[in-house]
Amino acid sequence: MKLTDSPAHRHDPLLYLQLGALVASTGDSTFAEQMFELVGDLVPMHRLDLSEWTLDSQQTRIQAVKALGSAGHAQAVNTRPLRHPLLQSIMRMEDPLLIQINTPVGAQGDAHQCKLVSRSGNRRWVICCFRQPSQRAFSLAELALLKTLSDTLLPLVEHHAQLLHSAGQRRPGQLLPDEAGTLRQLFTDRLEQEAIRLSSREQEVCIGLLTGDTVPQLALRLHVKNSSIETYLKRATAKLGVSGRHGLARWLAGR
Repeated sequence: MKLTDSPAHRHDPLLYLQLGALVASTGDSTFAEQMFELVGDLVPMHRLDLSEWTLDSQQTRIQAVKALGSAGHAQAVNTRPLRHPLLQSIMRMEDPLLIQINTPVGAQGDAHQCKLVSRSGNRRWVICCFRQPSQRAFSLAELALLKTLSDTLLPLVEHHAQLLHSAGQRRPGQLLPDEAGTLRQLFTDRLEQEAIRLSSREQEVCIGLLTGDTVPQLALRLHVKNSSIETYLKRATAKLGVSGRHGLARWLAGR
């Protein structure tokens, strides 16, 4: 089940904004930070690590582990190595896995862990969520939510890894067409809810800025001067009762 299929999150504008930002950051150094922000808002954690494992041709041992990004607290957390049966389950897996590793009572320094794992051929993509040993372990409800999240997040990690492999670069903040369309619909729905009328140009400028365009890019696309874009933005934000691009994003999220 996709995260946005959940009744608890289906109509959460902020979640769509965070998902859009996460998708836009694939292949970029901010990807792990974007994922940590999204997941951490739903399931509190200390740190998040992303990695890609490459197995040998017989898929009996791990040849290489490549870090794909980390976010959260910079100080090191102790992590116990996976026991043999857990490694075997990852190497032989067919469907996505969730592996929970709790810190034993009285253990010093070891972090609670939850690993989300997907596979394709001899590759494994791993999202590892850490929680401080002084805190409680991940609850069953949190693990269920993380499993739901993994349906959306693991394919993005795989795509992120592919972009890094091919050295593909995408401008941070630029959304794909599907995400841009989603934000456009959210923006239009919010205007209707608030009974606010914006001109077509004011709407285009607001949506363009929300989907990652810059003022010069919008001016070029709309065949106007940069100052005209700034004027449209000021008129629109005055009607919305906010200020600037960040205020625009907060308004869309209902804040």
